[in-house]
Amino acid sequence: MAPITVTLYTDPGCPWAYSESPAFAVLQWRYADGLDWRLVTIGLAESAEQYERRGYTAATMARSYRRFRRYGMPFATEPKPRVAATGRACRAIVATRLRQPELELSVLRALQLGWFTTTLVLDRDEDIAEALAAVPGLEAPAIVDAIDDPEVVAAYEADKEAARKAAGGPTEFQEKARNTDGLVRYSAPSLVFEAPDGRRLEAGGFQPVEAYDVLIANFPQRPARREPPDSPLDAVQFFRSPLTTQEIAAVMTHGNDAPDRDATEDALIGLVADGRVRRIPLGDDALWARPEAVPMTSIRAA
Repeated sequence: MAPITVTLYTDPGCPWAYSESPAFAVLQWRYADGLDWRLVTIGLAESAEQYERRGYTAATMARSYRRFRRYGMPFATEPKPRVAATGRACRAIVATRLRQPELELSVLRALQLGWFTTTLVLDRDEDIAEALAAVPGLEAPAIVDAIDDPEVVAAYEADKEAARKAAGGPTEFQEKARNTDGLVRYSAPSLVFEAPDGRRLEAGGFQPVEAYDVLIANFPQRPARREPPDSPLDAVQFFRSPLTTQEIAAVMTHGNDAPDRDATEDALIGLVADGRVRRIPLGDDALWARPEAVPMTSIRAA
């Protein structure tokens, strides 16, 4: 059966999109190859001045991160040297799509971790390179050098245009769309599911994982659905990138039950003690990785 295409409208500098990571981990585990993911970068801001004009400062942004901790992803609250625009980081994602497409999701992940758990200013190329150095197999210097290439800029502008076509659709109807530059756009994160027969279902903005599950269930030809793993070790081994505690807890959850973060962390601690999993401290949490994983020493912690 051909997979359902999932288009993720997102931006590496959006804390809502980053906080949705546990739900996306569930979808990736539960449906695996039954979902074919593609990214569309929104480009929330092309210059730091756009944020400053709206009253944002490094301190207000750092304070705002505290309220997102309730969703389980790690956030560091040390203020960055200044606020940062997201456009160049988005273009780093697009450059990866054009040059090393198999690592596009990993690059998004590395930029999100750099944005929300370090003091990196990710509209500076040297800081983008530092964040991307954590992605195994990525030619990070070449990706950063390509940020201003005409083909990358053109593809990024196409992403931005596609992201600003939410007017009149389900996302706007549910009051999840945004208009910050004159066009109604998808907010980050928004998912659009499309079956091979053209049937299309949309979940705009931050949603519970059950919302996505209901949409997938409504396709006549649905992908196979996998049960949660028996052990956190299975999740650690399945994913390309190390996961946070909340992500693994979400993957371990059955049905509509609430994730049991404490039980998951207890099991992970045991796996670390046995040498079967590696714990990499991150912000106010940790990444749980295969034992051979390279520590994220290239990213300075906040």
